[in-house]
Amino acid sequence: MKQVVYVASPDSQQIHAFRLEDKGELSLLQTVEVPGQVQPMVIHPDGHRMYVGVRPAFGVLTYRIDHEGKLEEASMAPLPGSPTHLGIDLQGRFVFSASYSFNNVSIHPLDEQGHALAPTQVLENIQAPHSANIDPTNQLLMIPALKEDRIRQFDFSQQGEATPHESAELRTVEGAGPRHMAFHPNHHFAYCVNELNSSVDVYQKDVTSGEYRQVQTLGIMPADFTGTCWAADLHITPDGKFLYASDRTASLISVMTVSEDGSELTLAGHHATQTQPRGFNIDHSGQFVITAGQKSDAIEVAKIDPANGQLTTLKTYPVGKGPMWVSILDIRN
Repeated sequence: MKQVVYVASPDSQQIHAFRLEDKGELSLLQTVEVPGQVQPMVIHPDGHRMYVGVRPAFGVLTYRIDHEGKLEEASMAPLPGSPTHLGIDLQGRFVFSASYSFNNVSIHPLDEQGHALAPTQVLENIQAPHSANIDPTNQLLMIPALKEDRIRQFDFSQQGEATPHESAELRTVEGAGPRHMAFHPNHHFAYCVNELNSSVDVYQKDVTSGEYRQVQTLGIMPADFTGTCWAADLHITPDGKFLYASDRTASLISVMTVSEDGSELTLAGHHATQTQPRGFNIDHSGQFVITAGQKSDAIEVAKIDPANGQLTTLKTYPVGKGPMWVSILDIRN
C-alpha cells in the first residue's frame, strides 16, 4: 500500500506531503506554498484531486494529485464564509464547506475536470456548524451545529440540493457542542464528538425507517481531569474496531474500543500526544494514527496495537506553523 500524508499549516500557509512507509516512517515528498491560510482539506474519492479551504480571501482550492501524490494547484472557487471543515459526497460530485464563524454551509458542484465551482446552494442560519458529513447512503447530509446542541439533517438529492429532512435534527444534551462525525464501516452507526463536554454520542440507524437515534453517550476524559473540555477531532479504524478522539486542553488522544456490531463504545485509555491536537487521522491500513500539534508545529506517528487499540509513539516530524489538519491518500496503482 502506497500512502501520502498531507498536513495543513495555516500560520505558515503550507501543506507538507509525506510518504508513509509500511513501518510508519515518514519521508518528506513536497512542501506546497498555499495562497492563504490553509485550513480544512478533503481528498476526492478517486484520489486524483484534493480540495483545500483558505482564508482570509475565502476560497476552496482544487489541487491535482499526481502518481506520486504531489500536489499542483488547478483552480480556486469563492466561499461565502471562512472555511472550517470540508466534506465531499461519496460519488465525488459535490464539496461541502462548513463555516463556523459565518453560520452557513455551502454546496459546490465539481466540473468534468473535478474542479470545485462556486456554490449552487448556501444553507444559512445554522449556528456554528463545525462539519458537514454525508452519511453512507449519500442521501443524508448531517451538520453538527455546535451552538445549537443539535445535528441538523438535510436530504441530499442526486442534483446536489439539500432540503430539510423529515426528522430535521438530532439533539444532544445542553452544552455538549457537537463538532465532528465518523461512521462505522457497517453503515449502521454514526458517532459524533462533542467539543464542550468532551463526550462522544453514538447514533444507531433504524433498518426500517433509516432514521438515526442516540443509543449511548460516553465521556472521553480521564477521571481526574479538571480542566476545560475542548475536544476536536474523531476517526474510526477501517475495520471499525477502534475509535479515537482528541482533546486540545489535555493534549490527549482518547482510545475507545467499539463493540462488534458498532453499538457500544468503551473507553480503553489515553495517549499523550502533540500539544493542542486539533486534527489527526488514521492511515488506510489501520495501523497508524498521525496527529498534528497546533502548538508544537509538529506531527506524531503512533502505532495502533491491533489487540487493544492502544497507541505507541514512533516518531515526530516538524511541519509548518500551527498545523491543524491531516488527510491521508491511498495511492491506487
